Amino acid sequence: MKQKKKRTIDIQFVTATISTSLVLLLLGAVVLVVLSAKSLSDHVRENLELSLLLNDNVSEKEVNHIVDYVKVQKYTKEVQYISKEAILAEQTTSMGLDPTEFLGYNPYTASIEVKLKAEYANTDSIIPIKNRLIRYTQIREISYPSELMDNVNSNIRKISILLLALALALSMISFALINNTIKLTIYSQRFLLHTMKLVGASWAFIRRPFLTRNIGIGITSGVLANALIVSGIYLLLRYEPQLSYLVTWPTLSIVGGCVMLFGILITLVCAYFSINRFLKMKAGDLYYI
Repeated sequence: MKQKKKRTIDIQFVTATISTSLVLLLLGAVVLVVLSAKSLSDHVRENLELSLLLNDNVSEKEVNHIVDYVKVQKYTKEVQYISKEAILAEQTTSMGLDPTEFLGYNPYTASIEVKLKAEYANTDSIIPIKNRLIRYTQIREISYPSELMDNVNSNIRKISILLLALALALSMISFALINNTIKLTIYSQRFLLHTMKLVGASWAFIRRPFLTRNIGIGITSGVLANALIVSGIYLLLRYEPQLSYLVTWPTLSIVGGCVMLFGILITLVCAYFSINRFLKMKAGDLYYI
């Protein structure tokens, strides 16, 4: 009889763990998508360049001075000087002809290409940066894709709002599903709870083993869900290695932490309130729920 009871409890534990793991997997996938979308938006923004077009008579010393200044600024992610000769060679290769042969001179302008950090890749931040840099007399013009930049930032905001709304909705669904799973496991033992109460056990004493057991379900479910997420990411990166910039170790750490924390908290809270609900009931009421 004891063996049969032990076996029943193990099946309940396994069933609750699997159900909770699947819900946590869904939640973890949503968190991963939200964080990856941020990484993607940062990647797109940081590839929008600010071009500093230089005068033809600029010296190497002046170029180095401007590059050194820009390189140490807080808004700079990457800076590169491109000489007239380098642009000419690149264009000659792409077009298959040398413009100097029929123009008699190099028509291209040397430039310093600046990639900004994601938080500065917007029109409001670029205007004061542009105003400071234009003070250099050797900088003839500063150009950047303002329309493209505005469109990118606008679309990113819309997508972020949509993803956050989706994450909130799925979090509420996840809460409801796990809550129902935990309620069912407690429901099957409602008469045991009442028996313990009749023999004089305190509510704290009665709750302790059930809460401990459900914390175990939360931890086990979190580990399983994280294992599935990591396995899925590993297979994805093997198939498409170029996506590695989207899934970084900090991102994985946040996703894993959210899954574990949510798994433990939700199982603990749901178990606590479910147990209290049955402890408050009278013996006769337990037969009608």
